[in-house]
Amino acid sequence: MASQASSEAPAPGFSVPVPALPKLGRTWYRRGALYWLCRTRTTVFILIVMAMFGLFAVSLYMGFRDLLPSTVRVVFDGVQVAASVVTLVWGWVAQRRSHREAMLNPPTPDQTRQAKRDRARRVPGRIALGRGLVLIAAPVMPAFAAWIVGWLLAWTTVREYPSEVGARRWLEEHRSGA
Repeated sequence: MASQASSEAPAPGFSVPVPALPKLGRTWYRRGALYWLCRTRTTVFILIVMAMFGLFAVSLYMGFRDLLPSTVRVVFDGVQVAASVVTLVWGWVAQRRSHREAMLNPPTPDQTRQAKRDRARRVPGRIALGRGLVLIAAPVMPAFAAWIVGWLLAWTTVREYPSEVGARRWLEEHRSGA
C-alpha cells in the first residue's frame, strides 16, 4: 500500500496527466481548434440564453407597462432605459472585478469540479425562488436583465478562465514534484 506522499508524487519517468476541466475537458492545455470550438459553443449558448432572457424580461415589463397611464409610461420608459444602461455597465464591471480576484487565487482542478457540483446542487432552489421574485420584479426586469447580460458578456470575453490558470499552476507544481 502506497503512502499518501508517495501516491501524490509521480514516479520517475512518469508524467502527470493533464487534468480535465468542466466544459473544456483537456483542450485548455493546448488551446487548439477544439478548445476554441468549446469556447465558441459556450458563447453561442450564452447568447441564446441572453436573447431569450431579454425577450422574457421585456415582455414581462410590457405587461406591467400596460397597466400604467400613458403619461407615466413615457417617464417610466426613460427611467428603464437609463437604469438598463447603468446596470449593463455595472454587470460588466462586477464580473471583471470578480475575474481579476479569481485570477489572483485561481482554483485547482479539484476545487473547480467541486464548485461546479455545488452550483448544480443549488440550481433547483434558485429556480423556485426566482419564479416568485420575477412577479415582484416586473417593473425593473429590463434593468435586471441588462445586469445579467453585462455580466455574461464580460464572462464570455475573457482571454483565459481562472480554472485554466489554476489547472496550469497545479500541473506545473505536480510535474516538478513539489
